[in-house]
Amino acid sequence: MRNSSQHHEHAKHPEHPANASHDKLDGQVHVRGAREHNLKNIDLDIPRNALVVFTGISGSGKSSLAFGTLYAEAQRRYLESVSPYARRLFHQMPVPEVDRIEGLPPAIALQQQRGAPTTRSSVGSVTTLSNSLRMLYSRAGDYPRGQTLLYAESFSPNTPEGACPTCHGLGRVYEVTEHSMVPDDTLTIRERAVAAWPTAWHGQNLRDILTTLGIDVDTPWRDLPKKERDWILFTEEQPVVPVYAGFTREEVRRALKRKDTPSYQGTFTGARKYVLDTFANTESPSMKKRVLQYMVSTGCPLCKGKRLRLEALSVTFAGHDITDFSRLPLKRLASILQPYADARAPGWDKLAARNPEKAIVTQRIAADLVARLSVLLELGLGYLSLERSTPTLSPGELQRLRLATQVHSSLFGVVYVLDEPSAGLHPADTEALLRALDRLKASGNSLFVVEHALDVIRHADWIVDVGPDAGEGGGQVLYSGPPAGLQKVAGSHTRRYLFAVPAPERRAVRPPQGWLRLAGVTRNNLDRLDAAFPLGVLTSVSGVSGSGKSSLVSQGLVELVTRELGQEIAAEAEEGDAVEHAPAAAPAALEGRIVEGMDRIDRLVRVDQKPIGRTPRSNLATYTGLFDHVRKLFAATRAARARHYDAGRFSFNVAKGRCANCEGEGFVMVELLFLPSVYAPCPVCHGTRFNAKTLEVTYRDKNIADVLAMTVDAAWHFFEEEATIRRSLQTLREVGLGYLRLGQPATELSGGEAQRIKLATELQRASRGRTLYVLDEPTTGLHPADVDKLVAQLHRLVDAGNTVIVVEHDMRVLAASDWIVDIGPGAGDEGGKVVAAGAPETIAASARSRTAGFLKRIL
Repeated sequence: MRNSSQHHEHAKHPEHPANASHDKLDGQVHVRGAREHNLKNIDLDIPRNALVVFTGISGSGKSSLAFGTLYAEAQRRYLESVSPYARRLFHQMPVPEVDRIEGLPPAIALQQQRGAPTTRSSVGSVTTLSNSLRMLYSRAGDYPRGQTLLYAESFSPNTPEGACPTCHGLGRVYEVTEHSMVPDDTLTIRERAVAAWPTAWHGQNLRDILTTLGIDVDTPWRDLPKKERDWILFTEEQPVVPVYAGFTREEVRRALKRKDTPSYQGTFTGARKYVLDTFANTESPSMKKRVLQYMVSTGCPLCKGKRLRLEALSVTFAGHDITDFSRLPLKRLASILQPYADARAPGWDKLAARNPEKAIVTQRIAADLVARLSVLLELGLGYLSLERSTPTLSPGELQRLRLATQVHSSLFGVVYVLDEPSAGLHPADTEALLRALDRLKASGNSLFVVEHALDVIRHADWIVDVGPDAGEGGGQVLYSGPPAGLQKVAGSHTRRYLFAVPAPERRAVRPPQGWLRLAGVTRNNLDRLDAAFPLGVLTSVSGVSGSGKSSLVSQGLVELVTRELGQEIAAEAEEGDAVEHAPAAAPAALEGRIVEGMDRIDRLVRVDQKPIGRTPRSNLATYTGLFDHVRKLFAATRAARARHYDAGRFSFNVAKGRCANCEGEGFVMVELLFLPSVYAPCPVCHGTRFNAKTLEVTYRDKNIADVLAMTVDAAWHFFEEEATIRRSLQTLREVGLGYLRLGQPATELSGGEAQRIKLATELQRASRGRTLYVLDEPTTGLHPADVDKLVAQLHRLVDAGNTVIVVEHDMRVLAASDWIVDIGPGAGDEGGKVVAAGAPETIAASARSRTAGFLKRIL
């Protein structure tokens, strides 16, 4: 094998003791010459019909091998078998850089990705359980006397047959009122009293039209006649009138009398019409979001928020209408359906005698639902409901929903490629995940899993360890074989943690500098909960998946502190969300208050996993502010000064510096009729993104594109004489991101990488202390070696006089904390309580805590 250790050479030979079980595994996948991303021309043989786990530190090349090479090639082969037209309907991955792959079956990828953008997508639709439930209500529901049979689509709020005619299936109605459109009636129209009207020129145009119509735009809104106010806001008329821009009412009157030529003819639009038309028709998410704030949302008076026609809601099963049924936790749903699946529900014998066809249909559909629900319950998702919308799910929850669907599908002979399926899972829930993976394998499938969780790695039949380091320092297969053989590979970071787990670095527990006390917190499964968080220390909040950790910290605590600080809560909706449905997914109202501790907090920073930018124009260097310093260095060179180039010249977002052909994108799109469009490097700038004149300027023999192509580690050595730049780069290295390129586009970064970039950006700021940092599962996507680095940085924040609260499942983080708040004891309705709170040793000794046993292992 090329570029690999001798241990991998042994992995190819069955006589090697590490490969004792190799012969028992049927068939192999042979990879030759894989060069995707940082992979160094590797050869690899791995077994089929086995659980193969890809390990290695963050950025080592695991995903490039599992997803970028193996899955991408399997998808390419499948798509070559379908018609060219059908291929356009798929999201196609780029063709992988590999010489050849043999023995590769069809593949299904279950990746970490955020929920579908529209809130009409739900747990029920992702798992297709809602389809079966609608069939159950259609064929086996109890109809009111005299009502005709309804087909399954009549029980869906997303169809014309099912949607409530008043709210169109949203469950809420929207209206615009005088108060919503004119929040401050002491202002005049000229002072933008009608806030709902557009800003800039369009708004000025509407105000000028009112002047032509004889309305006084300089009288406070409240003093205008009601008839005039109502017409301005609610008229459907759209008169076209001459506009004399900037004229007073008297000047306009005289100009009209003289029949002067106007500036232009303007069309008036009432404020309500503008808001509703923009909301319905604009393609811009930001415009939609802007007008949404002038609309008042209330529960639909007809369906009472249930989104369906009344005929559908009148049909019941087991005493519930379909909406109530869809709002129950899946665990409760299964318990209601079980007696019907077993043909022993109350009154079953009478039903079977009176209507045998209905009895058979009821039993069949109920049995199918119970079988599919059982997999979801096994995966620890029994606290979810079918109606729960996908944008409110974590990536881990969404991946497990898809996994459950596959377990029940009974496919045979495929490769499932999974991206960290343990993400967001408490160790107690990981055991159920392993049982689900075993079921898929037992059905005759292969599982290729990218994973950092040691419990999953230990469960593997075969390990592929990639490394030794990240980025350029990785991309080699250190070992490929059964788990036991990895113990002999000295260069493996995974080996250190898998066999003799090093105890996490413990330091003296810091005493609290005060307490942040919350009282009466009610949100999701939290019911009037009181909780206390010590200030000036590192606190971890633990508990099984769905116990209420994020409801308490990432929602409740963050919202209450934000409110107390007088800040606005950043909207959760991602840019590009289907905002027309956003209000339907409004989170449950938060109740509760802070009773102590705000006098010690000046600032709140929430370090989440949302992308640092939406387009390739945003990258690590621009987000951290590092690029500003680099551009100033280039602008200060003799060549730049001689040409009068300022710092803006060295930005690919500015016309004067970027390549005119690709406008700073670095690539151009090539349309291929029936094939997916491909992106090729720009033929003018060859992917550098800058124009030739800009690239002529160098700093220490490197142009600006060369610098952006450097990794953080390489740049740290290159800028050894620039203290400000070096300090920023050092912080990025300390959080384990030395392998990323400075110009790496935001769109190529994982959620965990984005979160660590945000953390590094905070760490390099001059610390003022008295800041509360909140992080939700910062170890997602991190190898245990990187987790230790992360913990060291969290301690740095605390040492600087700040408070850090993390929601976390990683026992190493918990063990290194000063204080732990354990939520539970179970998930959903069985959770939402503070089970135990105290130092790590206190939690490990708690009889009620499901975290205790796992924490005890490493303390």
